[in-house]
Amino acid sequence: MELKLINEQGQDIGKISVSDSLFNRKYNEAIVHQIVTSYLSNARSATRAQKDRSGVAKSNRKPWRQKGSGRARAGRAASPLWRGGGKIFPNTPQENYKKKINKKMYHVGMSTILSKLVSDERLSIVNNFDVETHKTKDFNEKLRTLGLKNLLLITDELNDKLYLSSRNLPDVLVLEANNIDPVNLLKFEKTLITANSIKKLEELFL
Repeated sequence: MELKLINEQGQDIGKISVSDSLFNRKYNEAIVHQIVTSYLSNARSATRAQKDRSGVAKSNRKPWRQKGSGRARAGRAASPLWRGGGKIFPNTPQENYKKKINKKMYHVGMSTILSKLVSDERLSIVNNFDVETHKTKDFNEKLRTLGLKNLLLITDELNDKLYLSSRNLPDVLVLEANNIDPVNLLKFEKTLITANSIKKLEELFL
C-alpha cells in the first residue's frame, strides 16, 4: 500500500510505499490487550515488602487460656485476623510479575496498532525531521508548522539536538524506531514517523 509523504513544512510531496502486513492489518483488540498488559507487567519491579505473622513484632505468648474465658480461641497476637497482625499473603521483593508473549504475537500486535493509527488518521510520515539547535523553542516552531501537538515522533536516529530540544515538552516523546512500545503508540494523539524509520520498522516486525 501507499501512504502520503509530507515534508518538514507539512506539505504533501508524494507517496511512500509501505508493507500491507505492517500498516494495513485488521484490528485485533485481544492481541493488543495482551501485548499492552504484558509490557506493563514486565515493567513492574517488586519493591513492596509486607510482613507475615512471623515478621511482626508481637509477643509469642498465648493471649488467654484456650477454654473457659468465653472468648474465641487465640494462639498469638500476630495472627492475620487481629489488628496489627501479619498479612496472610504478603507482598515480597521476590514476586515475579513477568508475562511472556511470544515474538510472533508481539509482532502481530505492534502491526495491528500501527494499522489502527493509519486507519484513524493519527499517523503521518515525514521525509525528514531534524532541528538545527538544542533549543526547545526551535522544536516547538517545527511542531507549529506541522500543526501537531501531543506527539510521538519516531526517528531512525535520535541525535543530541533532537533529544535536548524535545525532552522538556510534557506532551512530546521522541523515540528511535527500535525502541517503540505498544503503550506509547496508543498513548499519544498523533504519531509522526520519518521515512527512514519505515524500513527499520519493517525489519523489526515483519
